[in-house]
Amino acid sequence: MSLRPELFREMAALRRLPGGEEDSRAWQKAYEAIEEALATLEEEALHGEEPALVFHPGGSVSASGGPRATSVRPHRAGGEIAELSVTSAASLIHRKELSPVELVRAVLDRIDACGKRINAYITLHAEEAIQAARRAEDALVHRHPLGPLHGVPLAVKDLFFEAGLPTTAGSRVLQDFVPREDATVIRRLREAGAVLLGRLNLHELAYGVTNENPHFGPVRNPWNLSRIAGGSSGGSAAGVAVSLCLASLGTDTGGSIRIPAACCGVVGLKPTYGRVSRHGVLPLAWSLDHVGPITKSVEDAALLLQVLAGLDPRDPTSSPVPVPAYSRMLGGDLEGVRVGVPKGFFTDPVEIDPGVLAAVQGALQVMESVGASIVEVSMPFLRHAPAVQFFTLATEASANHGWLLRTRGRELGLDVRRRLELGEFIAAPLYVRTQQARRRLVREFTDVFRHADLLVTPTLPVVAPPLGAETVAIQGVQKRIQPTLTRFTSPLNLTGLPAISVPCGSEVDGLPVGLQMVGRPFDEATLLRAAHAYEEASRVHTRRPPLTNS
Repeated sequence: MSLRPELFREMAALRRLPGGEEDSRAWQKAYEAIEEALATLEEEALHGEEPALVFHPGGSVSASGGPRATSVRPHRAGGEIAELSVTSAASLIHRKELSPVELVRAVLDRIDACGKRINAYITLHAEEAIQAARRAEDALVHRHPLGPLHGVPLAVKDLFFEAGLPTTAGSRVLQDFVPREDATVIRRLREAGAVLLGRLNLHELAYGVTNENPHFGPVRNPWNLSRIAGGSSGGSAAGVAVSLCLASLGTDTGGSIRIPAACCGVVGLKPTYGRVSRHGVLPLAWSLDHVGPITKSVEDAALLLQVLAGLDPRDPTSSPVPVPAYSRMLGGDLEGVRVGVPKGFFTDPVEIDPGVLAAVQGALQVMESVGASIVEVSMPFLRHAPAVQFFTLATEASANHGWLLRTRGRELGLDVRRRLELGEFIAAPLYVRTQQARRRLVREFTDVFRHADLLVTPTLPVVAPPLGAETVAIQGVQKRIQPTLTRFTSPLNLTGLPAISVPCGSEVDGLPVGLQMVGRPFDEATLLRAAHAYEEASRVHTRRPPLTNS
């Protein structure tokens, strides 16, 4: 059924939604996309499939790998201090070779020097951060117990609740919202000794992949200021890439940690659904949202996950699966590790830039060189994942933010408003049918992991597109940016599997390429070990964007 303009306006009026000519034309096109995606779902008979969300958080997978000593970089002077990794900085602070105040001031100096060009921060709490650093230094002097992140300056996406501080979610509509309590992950960072610098820019309501924010301005890519940083956690990734913080927190609903990590050449980890608490995090889509770290190295990601992970009674999706010592499991080669490479979906030449594909193939050779065995795997149902993600996200996001749409819709950015409107037109039976398809997708991944220990794919089909672009060219064909950038990442939100994006060993047009690794549920240990082995062999994580040296 075609959604005629007059029918659209009639339905919009009933829902008290904007329904002008411009909206009518836009949604005529969008509704045709819904019908096309629905036809895709109908290709297979799924009526007997029970609806399901993600992998059940009840079981764990044993991990291999022995302990590894933490490496520490030499003490550095001046602005170079800001470029330290979390692991190195924490070690220097614990040995009293680096002052937390000195470190925080160095990062604040970096923000003064180049922060405006990147536009990573919405709010910077400089004075509060210095005071926290002084308290951390006093604790060192008086030999108080120290946490693993003692005195280390981090920043968080402006989606996490901090008591007494505005949480905008990147929208002026929420600029007066002030939480009364900290999110669980904020509390855990503070308990670990972290110094929080401020609130990072994001795509409005975390509902987009470009981080072109109409209220707070776009986040710019530090590798090329005319390119997007990716989203929705664009400030979190760009800030880490140019050392405006040593690491950050992001959220990931369709790729929003891994997409900007790939665009900005840093590490982005989406843990298993239920591994990290979401209590006190403004939701976008309940069954798809994940919380995770964005860091300069895999070693830092392991350390941050160690701090963040664990059961939280205040999050009903939180898992009781024990948290292993991730950092101690890094090191060694990949001998005996089976790396699955899905054929078709991730390598279709009409869906991926040839330069990106060549870079990923080169990365697989590196993994082979450190002992991994490469096996091709078949995942025919994976082609339905974009449609399943589309319906799930649109419905849940509109259910969650529908009140904003109805009360202050005209104040929202046009792209976000239209996505929320779209969800209002999706019928409940269609959402249920979508979850049936989702169950089938979960089963396909379960089957694949009988033949592979982890999967390796590109993170993105392309490198970071230009700011302001609505489409990107692949093999001469223009494709819409939103579905293109989420094509390879969103299946892991649907299934809840852990996934990490690390910088690939090659660049395309001077821009980073992301390599995505996917693990079994709650087997972040194997995932991190493999990513670390690749990182050490390729040494790609030592590269920094040109802006770092300017």
